[in-house]
Amino acid sequence: MGLQDYIAERKEQKDLLVMAHVVCGYPSFEDNMQELEIMAEAGVDLVELQFPFSEPSADGPLFVKANEQSLKSGTTVDQCFEFMAEASAKFSFKILMMGYYNTAFRMGEATFVERIKEAGGVGYILPDLPIEESANLHALSERAGIEPIILMTPTSSDKRLEKLGQASRGMVYAVARKGVTGSKTNLGDDVIRLINRCRKHTDVPIGVGFGISSKADMDFLRGAADLAIVGTAALQTWEDSGPEGLKAFFEELLS
Repeated sequence: MGLQDYIAERKEQKDLLVMAHVVCGYPSFEDNMQELEIMAEAGVDLVELQFPFSEPSADGPLFVKANEQSLKSGTTVDQCFEFMAEASAKFSFKILMMGYYNTAFRMGEATFVERIKEAGGVGYILPDLPIEESANLHALSERAGIEPIILMTPTSSDKRLEKLGQASRGMVYAVARKGVTGSKTNLGDDVIRLINRCRKHTDVPIGVGFGISSKADMDFLRGAADLAIVGTAALQTWEDSGPEGLKAFFEELLS
């Protein structure tokens, strides 16, 4: 089942899905598995597994630290793919690879796509790969049934959004505000305008991320977005209060 069909099926039971985020190897792969178990129990629908990178340009301070610490502890791309395969076999939610283009470039685009497929992933998010340079990777992905997730931002012109929309498959990641991940986003009319602008240029589901952190944010997005993307708030909760805190966080978020 493709990602778009999976989202449509899940939305028959829920009016707003949740995509969560885990940095592979931070604090450890054992912690990662425990996080995923809590997410699965709470009813999370998709998870981004971030492959750590030395220059995570779209990420805020907490994820930058997590990437750095994971790399310092020796996390490798091979370990990340092995973990993706283990998680894909264990959980019913769908898994996306999130990272940076250097990972695909170093191993070769064809190998990158094939390894995601072999590990049970359904797509990838590479925020630093311009659409103008993605034609070959997207063609390889289409043949493999793997979805490249396009980012749409508030600063994009309508002409740009049209071009991004033409390339979008599976879902779109709508960035709720300028800047990097991590800081709180005050959701308001500008986010609704962005979602509406995105919908003019694509018919795939829209996920909204960057700063989504509470049930109030979830309630705001209901009826407007298809998915809420929750990253930094969950990792901060894990850092502050461990498994019990993360369990309470997702229980409240999805209540």
